[in-house]
Amino acid sequence: MAFPQMRPRRLRSTPALRRLVAEQRLGGSELILPAFIREDLTEPCPIGSMPGVVQHTADSLKRVAAQAAEQGLGGIMLFGIPADRDPTGSAALEPAGVLNAAIRDVRSEVGDDLVIMSDLCLDEFTDHGHCGLLDTSGQVDNDKTLDIYGRMAVAQADAGAHVVAPSGMMDGGAGAVRRALESAGHKNTVVMSYAAKYASAFYGPFREAVDSQLAGDRRTYQMDFRNRREALTEVRLDVEEGADIVIVKPAMSYLDILADVAATSPVPVAAYQVSGEYSMVEAAAANGWIDRRPAIMESLLGIKRAGADMVITYWASEAAAWLKDAT
Repeated sequence: MAFPQMRPRRLRSTPALRRLVAEQRLGGSELILPAFIREDLTEPCPIGSMPGVVQHTADSLKRVAAQAAEQGLGGIMLFGIPADRDPTGSAALEPAGVLNAAIRDVRSEVGDDLVIMSDLCLDEFTDHGHCGLLDTSGQVDNDKTLDIYGRMAVAQADAGAHVVAPSGMMDGGAGAVRRALESAGHKNTVVMSYAAKYASAFYGPFREAVDSQLAGDRRTYQMDFRNRREALTEVRLDVEEGADIVIVKPAMSYLDILADVAATSPVPVAAYQVSGEYSMVEAAAANGWIDRRPAIMESLLGIKRAGADMVITYWASEAAAWLKDAT
């Protein structure tokens, strides 16, 4: 007996059916909210190129962290903006420095109810804006930078970070951070490495968000966007050095990289939906060119479909609320 021809459209006929057979699902616990705290602010300061995103004060950051915990977000990623910078980024090591103080404040506010993640990089703290120390020729000195990264990791773990996220793309960075943490007794602190971070044009709004002092670019240490296989090498090296989670950054223009990494990585994979990706959607929606909420959710599901176990996104809180309302 011949069976009638299969008609996939039958499974698309109602919203309830589409939800039932959806291959990918997204929850608030898979979303991580980046948050900026700026030293010496008296009230939150809007970021012009990132509508809806602000530089926080200590008090407003604690409120946002508490809300994130209540929403069941996967985590909050903290970025600090100091009042004073110098060539070595010394404020990154100060226990009372803006980022370490923020970690301590957020940990006291939410405890273990929210995973507290801290960006581990020198670019926000140096007066030249690079992610590492410079040598006499003005080039980033990879090996000397590793010592600073290790000390930063310990300072952040001491302050209460559950996760430290080395983002400078220094060779050996994940290993230097892991060894420093182990030596200081922070054996349970997670290393979430920016293993495949590309030198991208989509970071522009972030530069405003952290008041970047960079003149030039970071192409000598961040990945070339023309390269695909190299990402797997970078990920393999970071995992071998002790990374517990790896990040692909950016996300939306690098879904092929994300899929490659997700297919081979023995550890969880995060994707960072970066500032330029956020701002493009917001600008198009503000002009009435796209429907904002469906575009946001489509972009997030696309990243999840490509293989991300978690997504770092400036829409984390908003998307989590939408997802909760839909259940």
